[in-house]
Amino acid sequence: MFKRSKGDGSPDITDDEVDVSEGETDAVGLTPRPQGPWDADEVELPDPRLDLGGVRIKGFDGMHVQAQMDESTGVVSVITLTSGDAALQIQAFAAPRSTGIWADVRAQLVSSISGSGGLVEEVPGEFGTELRARVPGQGGALQPARFVGVDGPRWFLRGLFLGSAAAPGGSPQLEAAFRDIVVVRGGDAMAPGELITMTLPPEAQATRV
Repeated sequence: MFKRSKGDGSPDITDDEVDVSEGETDAVGLTPRPQGPWDADEVELPDPRLDLGGVRIKGFDGMHVQAQMDESTGVVSVITLTSGDAALQIQAFAAPRSTGIWADVRAQLVSSISGSGGLVEEVPGEFGTELRARVPGQGGALQPARFVGVDGPRWFLRGLFLGSAAAPGGSPQLEAAFRDIVVVRGGDAMAPGELITMTLPPEAQATRV
């Protein structure tokens, strides 16, 4: 179930600010989250979600979890949830205390997708402004993809919906799973755009090859 891949997919944020603040967060520029995703401080313990370190996820019947590993560091860089022919890739990143980074990340994605021969447009969606794209896949054929992002307090959560989930409403269960994610940012100083470390649960670590 767990597989390795190279690279961590971190957004190329050029902001030199290092987030060292703690306590109350300034919500200016952050995504409204009345129904999630959640910050760890907004969720009571014990939490029944699957604990993957930097994120906690609530599963559903038929959902499978895959972890892609950065070969150079051995840490989990991407979590992928699958259900049938639908998939959702998840990454969480540190962000400045008072502003979000999704607008910058979107611009980088648009440039990268367009430069690789894909098609992309910004549209309003369930999680705010999102990207609907067709990206080169195996053999160069364009495959549908949907990028969403949520700016939380000192973190940014990115989701990539693939397969049937690339169409809004194509996988309500995966969309609900994304909305119900808990991000565990921690109090350590981190540069904006730095990947928040995710880990495998002990039982998965024991069986991983």
